[in-house]
Amino acid sequence: MDGFEWNKVLMGLILALLVGKVSGKISDILIAPDINVKNAYVMAEVKETSTNNKIEDVLEPIEPLLASADLEAGQKVARKCLQCHSFENEGKNKVGPNLWNVVNAPYGHVDGFSYSAVIKEAKSQGKKWDYESLNGFLEKPKKYLKGTKMAFVGLKKARDRANLIAYLRSLSNSPAPLPN
Repeated sequence: MDGFEWNKVLMGLILALLVGKVSGKISDILIAPDINVKNAYVMAEVKETSTNNKIEDVLEPIEPLLASADLEAGQKVARKCLQCHSFENEGKNKVGPNLWNVVNAPYGHVDGFSYSAVIKEAKSQGKKWDYESLNGFLEKPKKYLKGTKMAFVGLKKARDRANLIAYLRSLSNSPAPLPN
């Protein structure tokens, strides 16, 4: 190949690059994205609530479900708790405290158990494990009591929480009265 042939090859490559670059610029002009266009769907900002009262407001009330709660179903749900809790009268504490007679008991009701600071604070304020607080706690423990040591994810279904609370209520020599 002589010098003239190499010039043709080189000019062909330059022409191909030039056509590609020009066609890219023309396509950018014809189909230009409009950066200033607003989104068709605007996401609303979600604000997290940090108070227990806000969490209880969104929970389904547990009282109506307690009247028709199934103790056997509650006992089945309680199997999830057996790894960390015991349910017997004067039973030993495990990773979590014994849950005998927990309904309407004060927070931190088991003497000698190492509760988290948030439970100790609630106990000093005179709070009790009533039906509503158990409902909120069992739904999402870490969300209901920020700082709790309990690692349980929670029970999403209100029916499961009602059955479990009814079962926990039955674990007492004198069960707490049902709410009216």
